[in-house]
Amino acid sequence: MSADIDLQSANRVVEAAVKKAAEINTKMDICVVDAGANLKAFARMDGAWLGSIDISIKKAKTARFFDMDTGAIGGLSQPGGPLYNIEHSNGGLITFPGGVPLKNKDGVIIGAIGVSGSSVEDDHAVASAGADAL
Repeated sequence: MSADIDLQSANRVVEAAVKKAAEINTKMDICVVDAGANLKAFARMDGAWLGSIDISIKKAKTARFFDMDTGAIGGLSQPGGPLYNIEHSNGGLITFPGGVPLKNKDGVIIGAIGVSGSSVEDDHAVASAGADAL
């Protein structure tokens, strides 16, 4: 049996991310996908950008498709890098910070979180806070 995030855990991740976003005074779109990169939980904070809905979903999927932070993929996808132009694959990926794989207590990846709505530094901080809730 493969490991997958359950709804209660996905909601806990979203709640922790919303709390962090409020602490740093920003409005975020927050997406959690399951182990198959399917939408599991989502929150759009009041006033968060509409355009960030799609970005948060793509960040979560990107993190799950490649099992690494989207910022790390971004470093590999620069001109001359080994993953240059990867963002054009899989129906469109996001290769800047804000997507983080989610792991269970045994270190097995069970999904991912994607966050968008502020600077990439804030997006990553909020995504990390969500991931840390597991």
